[in-house]
Amino acid sequence: MVAGSCLVYSEVQNHNADDLIRQHAPLVKRIAHHMLGRLPDSVQVDDLIQAGMIGLLEAARKYDGGKGASFETYAGIRIRGAMLDEIRRGDWAPRSVHRNSRRISDAIKQIESVKGRDAEDAEVAEFLGISQDEYHAILQDSAGCRLFSYEEVIEKSESGGDVFEAETPNPMDGIERGAFQQQLAEAIKGLPEREQLVLALYYDEELNLKEIGAVLGVSESRVSQLHSQAAARLRSRLTDWIS
Repeated sequence: MVAGSCLVYSEVQNHNADDLIRQHAPLVKRIAHHMLGRLPDSVQVDDLIQAGMIGLLEAARKYDGGKGASFETYAGIRIRGAMLDEIRRGDWAPRSVHRNSRRISDAIKQIESVKGRDAEDAEVAEFLGISQDEYHAILQDSAGCRLFSYEEVIEKSESGGDVFEAETPNPMDGIERGAFQQQLAEAIKGLPEREQLVLALYYDEELNLKEIGAVLGVSESRVSQLHSQAAARLRSRLTDWIS
């Protein structure tokens, strides 16, 4: 009798998981196309969707509605995480791109610690000993660099590691996640207005780079540079949280 009950329960679980997967498959495509807007041409949307479907399958299998998060929220974290893992495995960026991205973040941090205000393009370029055109070219090259991405920061702030899965959650996990979210929010509020707007339009309004350029009256490549600069500035201000 007990064995029969377990079998029925398992069948119900599988049925519910199948329903969740069918209902949320469009979410995978939406997230994939959204992420693709700031990734190099070498990244194929089909690869992101395939990785995202794996994340959705894992989400449907592991989701526990009693832990407070809606399935869509939980699945979104899992889907983005799976896509980011796929991107990391196929790391397209040469070492020089990673190195330059770190140099920019370090330069911004040092300039801002001395000036007590946002570092300007010309100041960062001068600090690095390059022209502004060269600096903007580096930002463009860093646009899809896996070394640091806003998505990874958001993923960390939302998931706090595997807090959803822990059998015996550590209370410190929630405290640390809350502290990080607060620090991230403050760091974003401290960005230059135009960089804040780029992030808001891209992540909140879900506009692509071309659409954001139309709103700001600048080229798509300039939007990409602003996005990369915002990421570098956030990294420089969240060094205690991001290794």
